[in-house]
Amino acid sequence: MESRDLNLLLALDALLQEANVTLAARRLGLSTPAASHALARIRERLDDPILVRAGRKMVLTPRAESLRPQVRSLVEETTRVLSAAVPFSPRQIARTFTVHTTDHVLMVLGPALDRVLRDEAPDVSVRYLPSAENDWIPLREGAADLSVCILGHFPPEFRTRRLFTDRFVCAVREDHPRVGKRLTLDEYLALDHVVVSPLGRKSAVDAALAERGLERRVRRVVPFFSSGLLMAATTDYILTVSDRAASTLAPRLGLRLLEPPLPLAPYALNLLWHPRLENEPANRWLREVFIRAAREAVPDSALEAGDAPARPPRRGRPTSGSRPR
Repeated sequence: MESRDLNLLLALDALLQEANVTLAARRLGLSTPAASHALARIRERLDDPILVRAGRKMVLTPRAESLRPQVRSLVEETTRVLSAAVPFSPRQIARTFTVHTTDHVLMVLGPALDRVLRDEAPDVSVRYLPSAENDWIPLREGAADLSVCILGHFPPEFRTRRLFTDRFVCAVREDHPRVGKRLTLDEYLALDHVVVSPLGRKSAVDAALAERGLERRVRRVVPFFSSGLLMAATTDYILTVSDRAASTLAPRLGLRLLEPPLPLAPYALNLLWHPRLENEPANRWLREVFIRAAREAVPDSALEAGDAPARPPRRGRPTSGSRPR
């Protein structure tokens, strides 16, 4: 391979990732005309337009879409080979990582994550994106570095690591007129509910109720935990949600947390990454940052990749945990 071929491969990767000549130029550190020239050479070399106009934007051709994960993998492998002799130091890297997750995870781990990142890698940026139904796809294609998620369906070769467990609580405003110190199942079902569902999935709470032949009155469904908690704090709705997220905002929002009136299983939040990045120094370091942040933020729940026992209810107030919600 000649050096110009490697440069074309890098340019192709940037164009496939950004689907935009200007953004690809910025990613490569080139001028826009230089990136346009590279695109013209790639089109001639591959006998495919790669990018075509669709309205006001450019989109990838089917050939380009099929090449995207393969080219990303080649560029990452080349980068690893060329940098293998250089000892990895997070303080010396300047790059942006992309992580798919929910605001639940950021409420729990965000402060600890930020502190470690600032201390160890001041030139590193992290772009957090909302969780998606198939987070493994951008991981496989190289568009994201990590996902923090409740494990679902993904190809078996993917790597996972448990970070922490959570459980459900019911959250209502302090002066809720219809909720006392304890909540019966009949009282619970008589209330109007707000549900947090980041992925639009059916709630685990509704599944547990359906097993008993019961159904609650869901009046609002929102994608973010912060929105659900704020709504519960300013209405007479009840929210069944993550204990750890609710505990973070309850004092500031004037929320009261109660034990749910039916048994709800705890659940785990996990790191998910593509196997090609298993030994990549920067990704491995970033995974360790998340693990250390979990140990600091939730020391009773950050475990090795084995079983995660449910933690007992906290003393002093009735609670329980969350998930889709």
